[in-house]
Amino acid sequence: MKLVSYNIQYGFGSDGRYDLSRAARIVAGADIIALQEVERHWQRSNHDDQPELLSGLLPDYHWVYGPAFDMDASERRDGRLVNRRRQFGTMLLSKLPIVWSRLHALPMRRTLRPLNTRNAALECMIRTPAGPVRVLSLHLAHIAVEERLEQIDYLLAEHRRAPSDGGPWSGADDEPTRNWSNGEPEPENPVAAIWLGDFNMEPGSAEYSRIVGSTPYHRGAAYLDGFVDATAVASEPPADFHTHVKTIDGKVAKRRLDHCVVGGMFAGRVRSVSADMGEVASDHFPLRIDIDLETPLAMERGG
Repeated sequence: MKLVSYNIQYGFGSDGRYDLSRAARIVAGADIIALQEVERHWQRSNHDDQPELLSGLLPDYHWVYGPAFDMDASERRDGRLVNRRRQFGTMLLSKLPIVWSRLHALPMRRTLRPLNTRNAALECMIRTPAGPVRVLSLHLAHIAVEERLEQIDYLLAEHRRAPSDGGPWSGADDEPTRNWSNGEPEPENPVAAIWLGDFNMEPGSAEYSRIVGSTPYHRGAAYLDGFVDATAVASEPPADFHTHVKTIDGKVAKRRLDHCVVGGMFAGRVRSVSADMGEVASDHFPLRIDIDLETPLAMERGG
């Protein structure tokens, strides 16, 4: 299956032009699409409802939007109150149905300077041919390592207790006349997971090691409830691989800030990882992953 993660910078390209359709054309065709920096009702983006516009540009996808923060943007028109919310967050689109989703508001540290904003991780459970998988579209803090580590610790704790927590509901329905289950079986909350997004961290950093671990004694080790960097296990990691370019202190820095980390059970299934380096539809480059989610897992991995 083809996965893509893209921080679309609310539709503004590195050329300064606002054009949401460019981002949609770039990601179209992938099986699962994780987007970051998607917004609703901001002045800078013509008050557009970007999730709705993107769903129209990508009509063959199931989708969920998760706002990291939510502010009032209501107005009165012809004496009537029009309720609107100014939102900024992440989005996930899938050719397969998204069985359930939940939004994680990540820990945040209040700053005096510079401006800091709330971050979130949107978690979506998708039943793939390989089995049920929790796919996250996430965006971590851009200011400090310490804040990112707190966010990662939160997500790792949620990840490791997912199977025992269960999904949106669990157990036998003792009030069938109320039909809480809608006639459906209990939804899975598997240990199998894939995280996609703008992590604002580089390989070798403290945050990176917190997720994938330090180099173990057995190189290539994969833990059932742990993660591996998809790029590290890809068949042919590309040369000069980066997803973001920025001039820092007068020097051009090419950095890999966008990542895909996969659960240990998928460590041998990553076929390739690449980025559309040089793409101008955002200040980030799209990250593309080809992974085998077609072959059923050999054993139950926690449903």
